[in-house]
Amino acid sequence: MSDAPGTALPVVHDPAAHRFALNLPGGPAFLKYHFDRDGLLSLDHTEVPEEARHRGIAGRLAKAALDFARGHRFEVVPRCPFVRAYLEDHPEERDLVAGGIEIR
Repeated sequence: MSDAPGTALPVVHDPAAHRFALNLPGGPAFLKYHFDRDGLLSLDHTEVPEEARHRGIAGRLAKAALDFARGHRFEVVPRCPFVRAYLEDHPEERDLVAGGIEIR
């Protein structure tokens, strides 16, 4: 088992706060989202406490958000630079991106 912070903690979907989150010892890590007027799921901003960065936390948040989108048949608009980079590295998830939005 890894001793990296957050590896054993579940990602929690908090619809009231419009975010997916992990409650880490150094503070929350989260991916904020909203639904735009066309009903698309806009993935807006990912934040991870400094001491927990580069340990896969943001990737877990992105994966949870994309799993949620897939499960509910939502198309996504990846506004967050991290989510865009995640999609570049995970082409199998790109089918969720709303038409007309390019991911390199």
